[in-house]
Amino acid sequence: MSVIFKKHLEKFVSIDGVTYQEVFAFFEIILVKKKENLMEEGEFCNFHFFVEQGCIRKFFLKDTGVEQTTEFALEHWWMTDTFAFERQEQSTFYIQAVERSVVLRISHDNREALLKKFPFMEHYFRMVYQRAYAAAERRIRFLYEFSREELYLHFANNYPQFIQRIPQYLLASFLGFTPEYLSEIRNKLRS
Repeated sequence: MSVIFKKHLEKFVSIDGVTYQEVFAFFEIILVKKKENLMEEGEFCNFHFFVEQGCIRKFFLKDTGVEQTTEFALEHWWMTDTFAFERQEQSTFYIQAVERSVVLRISHDNREALLKKFPFMEHYFRMVYQRAYAAAERRIRFLYEFSREELYLHFANNYPQFIQRIPQYLLASFLGFTPEYLSEIRNKLRS
């Protein structure tokens, strides 16, 4: 049973040990190797993932075959193809481990059963979705408003844990740069 997930839940809802055991029974713990896919494009999106340890990313393949990273999730963050998960459709994304990770996953059916049995979990998931939506809104604004250098600086200042853990080529993909351009920015900032 995950102490990490219980502490995370307690940030949003009150939950005792017995109830937590019942809630946790709806989840499955999976160990994921670096670069292992949790989901692939075209697969039915049946899971929502919570990162206990490690880092995962969401990406799609452009027509050119280049990977475009759209999202990262470190410890205590959730990830899925939200549109496909909620509609129970095929995903248009891949979800992959950036590093060896421990992930909790809940299926769509289990989540629905969980919400029915424990209505307070509706509040928890609403808070998770609200925060994710707010973060997506800000990212969109920053993509339009900031220069490329400002975008990198903003990201580096606000999310230093990513800069230390994410390989440069994946960070560049997320920011919409080539790895070479990201190197130029970093070199310019060092001098």
